[in-house]
Amino acid sequence: MEVTPELVKHLAELSRLRLSEEEVEKIIPELRSVLGYFERISDLDVDELEELVRPIFSANVLRPDVPAAGLEQDEALAMAPEKQDGFFKLPRVVEEGR
Repeated sequence: MEVTPELVKHLAELSRLRLSEEEVEKIIPELRSVLGYFERISDLDVDELEELVRPIFSANVLRPDVPAAGLEQDEALAMAPEKQDGFFKLPRVVEEGR
């Protein structure tokens, strides 16, 4: 793939980036280098390799889901910056009439 200033400008637009002409010219060789690595990877013969989902084995370590006692209302509200009538008081985030 040929990396041109037009391609870099198009990619910048898709990425919602504003690049100066200087930055466009600086990115061209960097992008060519990155694409060169992908070309080298695509040249590798991987037909005989076994497919892997993950390169290393990993397993989820889960704890049993056992119900436990929660906080009493007074304990939960103990460090609340503001409370009212037994509830957390928060600033309004939705305007009236919507």
